[in-house]
Amino acid sequence: MKIALLGKGKTGGKVLELLQEQNIPHTVFDSQNKPTVENLQGHDVIISFLSGEVFKHYLDLLVATKIPVVTGSTGLEWPLDFDSDLKRKNLKWIYATNFSLGMNFVQQMILTLSKASRIFSQYKFSMSEVHHTKKLDAPSGTALSWKKWSGHEMEIESIREGDVIGIHELTLTTPNEKITLRHEALDRRIFAEGALFAASKINDNKIGPGLHLFQDIVQSQYLTPQG
Repeated sequence: MKIALLGKGKTGGKVLELLQEQNIPHTVFDSQNKPTVENLQGHDVIISFLSGEVFKHYLDLLVATKIPVVTGSTGLEWPLDFDSDLKRKNLKWIYATNFSLGMNFVQQMILTLSKASRIFSQYKFSMSEVHHTKKLDAPSGTALSWKKWSGHEMEIESIREGDVIGIHELTLTTPNEKITLRHEALDRRIFAEGALFAASKINDNKIGPGLHLFQDIVQSQYLTPQG
């Protein structure tokens, strides 16, 4: 497997470290070596952690390469019918707001909390998320995913301070008890590990054409009871 890495910023740099440690063939594309349809040829998977705005600029180019894409770019909305377009062209893309493998267990927990109305007559959800000061989108993509998984409306407090990698807390409060679910990223390496995991699934033909959410792939293949 040969990887084309778009960008080597905070998280892209961690991907680069893993590629070097594991001796995985790769090429880094950045402002000094801008990606083109021609120079991306020969790679098996493209991994991008570019900012959402920059990544959106490259969408048409990446589709034109016909190379599978794994992206953790956040702060963008996918074009209408993009999934259908990928399927029509027999292309495989995986995206995530958070490539942490542990986040898949968090999703299972949130789906359980989403059933609060079945046993509580009075309750409310709230959330807070903390990230580094250079993170532009707020609430974070992960926070919005948590809200979607919970199936409930809630206030989301977004805090930007220091070089915090990512802390998310979801709280379910009833008149007499409080349940808090917390996930803290200790090293951006977790996102790099998840992205390489996703790249291996694409390269091994574990998924079909289309735009796939990373968590959906892990849930269906590894955390859903078989039988």
